[in-house]
Amino acid sequence: MTSHTSAGTVAWPDDLAAGFRRKGYWEDRPLGSLLLDAADRLPEKTAVVDGDVRLSYAGLANRVDAAAGRLLQLGLKADDRIMVQLPNGWQFTVLTLACFRAGIIPVMALPAHRRYELSFLTELSEARAIAVPDAIKDFDHQALAEELAAAVPTLDVILVSGAANTGNTRLEDILAPGTEVAAARARLDAAAPSADSPALFLLSGGTTGLPKLITRTHNDYAYNIRETSRVTAVTEDTVYLGTLPASHNFPLACPGILGILYAGGRVVMLPSPEPRKAFATIEAEQVTLSTAVPAVAQRWIEHQQETGSGQLASLQVLQVGGSRLPDEIARKVKPVLGATLQQVFGMAEGLINSTRLDDPEEVICTTQGRPVSEADEVRIVDEAGMDLPDGVPGSILTRGPYTPRGYYRAPEANTRAFTPDGWYASGDIVERRPDGNLIVQGRDKDMINRGGEKISAEEIESLVYRIEDVTMAAAVSMPDPTLGERLCLYITVKPGSEVTLQIIQQLLRETGVAAFKIPERLVVVDELPVTKVGKINKKDLRADIARRLAGAGVNAG
Repeated sequence: MTSHTSAGTVAWPDDLAAGFRRKGYWEDRPLGSLLLDAADRLPEKTAVVDGDVRLSYAGLANRVDAAAGRLLQLGLKADDRIMVQLPNGWQFTVLTLACFRAGIIPVMALPAHRRYELSFLTELSEARAIAVPDAIKDFDHQALAEELAAAVPTLDVILVSGAANTGNTRLEDILAPGTEVAAARARLDAAAPSADSPALFLLSGGTTGLPKLITRTHNDYAYNIRETSRVTAVTEDTVYLGTLPASHNFPLACPGILGILYAGGRVVMLPSPEPRKAFATIEAEQVTLSTAVPAVAQRWIEHQQETGSGQLASLQVLQVGGSRLPDEIARKVKPVLGATLQQVFGMAEGLINSTRLDDPEEVICTTQGRPVSEADEVRIVDEAGMDLPDGVPGSILTRGPYTPRGYYRAPEANTRAFTPDGWYASGDIVERRPDGNLIVQGRDKDMINRGGEKISAEEIESLVYRIEDVTMAAAVSMPDPTLGERLCLYITVKPGSEVTLQIIQQLLRETGVAAFKIPERLVVVDELPVTKVGKINKKDLRADIARRLAGAGVNAG
């Protein structure tokens, strides 16, 4: 019987799926069962560290199964969707694994998302539940969850980490240890989800407005985790520090939290990559592996150069991805931090490329690696879809056993992003070298990549047009030495009108847009340049803002 969620997904053709099984790519084991292998083998070993909380593998498996049972007792059932908007912490890990065990599908929202994004995602996924912190800094996540529940008919369960209001359920109570360990395990094993069923929804960094939902099945995600673990040499001795938002594919499963737990290693979680706390944690826990986006890697390098800290002796590998790492920063990782750099270029839609730990320094520092799986297919094509030779930049197309064939309930987006024979076009412009390594050259789509967080220009423009005095709007990337890109907005206005950056920022905040999407510079012009076919010429605008920044002698921030 096809599940409700499966009905909105695009399946791999039967012959391909059979081939993936025959070749051992898909092992037909649900993700929830993989943790139990490590727990049975290493019950007393520490699995998760979060501040003063230390969970052994036996303790983690117990909490996971107990939580899965309690979620079902709340009235949730297999194939129901739950919005997960939690910061890095043990609660995120236990809840995610509990969902895998129960067949409940987590939708991986970001702590930075606000009403605008969450209401859309909750409605699209028809979520039954949402898990939030009570508050982070000065933002009341619980109040927002209550607003969503009032507005979205399907949403009737609110789980709150921290202090729960009347009518909501305290998440920590759901995640508490159970007393009937063997019985809980037997019940969940007997009702385990199919490995072909959706395991979780990741969010796209979409260019055409709000994020799209990426369906990842138990089979394809397990293979993603296995292959990235292999090329990162993960073992039960690996100690992983997770500081990037755990709901992103990179720190979650490339190999990330799940890869380390399935191998029997130790996961250490921090809510922020701030160097002082991160370095102290690396020393205290003897961390061997961590992930960073380029801006974080740069901050760590600068902090190490300033302090000469001896705290990084255990760190063996630093993975850097999310956006292109400048070569000059890449060359500093090993000499300054003492860790081998592993560049990672991938997408939540599937394909992961990485440099190998034993690659020559030139490959590690100047490329973004090559596919992690022998089964990954990659083409580099021109605007007409014709294959290009090595050394010539073009658009990347990919397909394979962990690259889904379409977005969830998004037929129009699927027509744009996927070819009829299953090739996914990510919008990245890359050059393939003769040795197979890829160099990321930019984007062919209208997207700003702010430190690894993707911002749709179209989405921001459509919101800015709510200001009556704005006649034309164009959101473009502007170069930034720390984040790679920031968002710059060009506008034209009605004669005699005045629209300021502050007005636009206030509108977007009131709309409930994530803070990272709010423009950081405004340029008001008499007219916007257009192409021969009448479209706004954003290439010219990007060149213009680069000139303005260079002429002013300032950074984009």
